[in-house]
Amino acid sequence: MIKHQNSLFLEGLQIVTLCFVWYGVSAVGNVIVKELLNEFPFPLTVTLVQLFSVWILSIPLLHFLKVPPPEFLHQNRIYYLKVIIPLSVGKFLAQLSSHVSLWKVPVSYAHTVKATMPLFTVLLSRLILREKQSLPVYFSLIPIIIGVIVATVTEISFNAVGLISALLSTFGFSLQNIYSKKSLKDISIHHYALLALLAKISWCLFVPFWFFYDGIDIYSNTKYHSHNRAMKIFFYLFIDGILNFLHNVVAFTMISLVSPLSYSIANSTKRIVVICISLFILRNPVTTTNVLGMSLALLGVMYYNKAKYDQRRAQHKQAIIPLVRSQPNFNSINFDHIRMNHPDAELTVRHHPILNMNGPYYNGFIPNYASQSYKNI
Repeated sequence: MIKHQNSLFLEGLQIVTLCFVWYGVSAVGNVIVKELLNEFPFPLTVTLVQLFSVWILSIPLLHFLKVPPPEFLHQNRIYYLKVIIPLSVGKFLAQLSSHVSLWKVPVSYAHTVKATMPLFTVLLSRLILREKQSLPVYFSLIPIIIGVIVATVTEISFNAVGLISALLSTFGFSLQNIYSKKSLKDISIHHYALLALLAKISWCLFVPFWFFYDGIDIYSNTKYHSHNRAMKIFFYLFIDGILNFLHNVVAFTMISLVSPLSYSIANSTKRIVVICISLFILRNPVTTTNVLGMSLALLGVMYYNKAKYDQRRAQHKQAIIPLVRSQPNFNSINFDHIRMNHPDAELTVRHHPILNMNGPYYNGFIPNYASQSYKNI
């Protein structure tokens, strides 16, 4: 029991520490990306540099951790084509649309829109995983939606492309989180190996488009050829690549440790930190009504977290209460029948405090729930 409690404590401490690192890296990374896109308005290039950084930096990480290569690449090509490649495309599109939104609108507004992730996760979990939520969880989505609408109407720097891109990014990351979690369960692959694989495939698939879309423009635009400006852009890209790698490592670690909805909760809480830090550092102009809209959306996220916590507690109690009865019905158990039907049953009976006939607790009867437990031994 003590070992189990210590294990739970260490796991909880690990998750909390990862959350703090995740929030800090994400906040600094978003500020740098915003400054980079203001100086260098090529979101496709920024996306591909991030993917390349994740791919390259994952190689020493996988060697250091001695992560084995995924076996399904040679055993299950169909799964590779049906799941891994679509996941890679989805990762690229979600990341690209996120950069477009940061380019077109302030960081605070982009992340206010992305606070709708619980809405997308609840809907996608219902459609894909067939998960049902409690009424408080559904009600918690209402202030999130209203808050985002108010923030949108009152946003000084509103841009329709930025809004649509933020929504597409949120939808894409929600879908990616669910299917990444499913992939980690369906195939024997380490979450870091999956991260590196998705980044590699995404980069290889879309780097040809870069030559025709961004490459020609960057080459022909002489203002990016000056030494000082080029060095500044390269510095931003380098720092952003490292921060994005750390962000992805922590995010995929969180995906492997918690459920999709729990990941969504942590991700929504991250929005609060990013919005506050971006407003403090970038100081983009906001109105009082705009702040109220953001606050309402964030309060909705907090209410959603509370509703999910209450739902998990209720489900936990529901699973335990049937096993504890104030007036249990006692039924006798046939030990000969148990021994005849299972070769290890004699050992089980001998060492069980209730079933052992020579034990201090034996009285020839056990509760109904125990009878059910040994019914199919």
